[in-house]
Amino acid sequence: MKLVIAIIQDDDASDLLDLLTEKGFRVTKLATTGGFLKSGNTTLMIGVEEEKTREVLGIIEDTCKVREQVVTTPSPMSGSTGVYIPYPVEVQVGGATIFVVDVDQFIRY
Repeated sequence: MKLVIAIIQDDDASDLLDLLTEKGFRVTKLATTGGFLKSGNTTLMIGVEEEKTREVLGIIEDTCKVREQVVTTPSPMSGSTGVYIPYPVEVQVGGATIFVVDVDQFIRY
């Protein structure tokens, strides 16, 4: 048994949840916040038999694509303290960060 922990963009969560449950996988969704952009994301925990791990990873890969997004970050003005000017920066968002963990024991009551 494996536990797949996938951290994904909120924009991808609904489609991914639909696909996983349609294929019969049980998924627990957690609302989380990322540290880099300080924006909301979703963490999914998926308990899966070892032989079906590749299938789950394939569904995540097909659904959660990397894309470009422009964000505004405050940039300090040179020569002045505490004065910030918004500065647009293009960053990559999306995709998924995935951890696959061995499960010693699985119990369902």
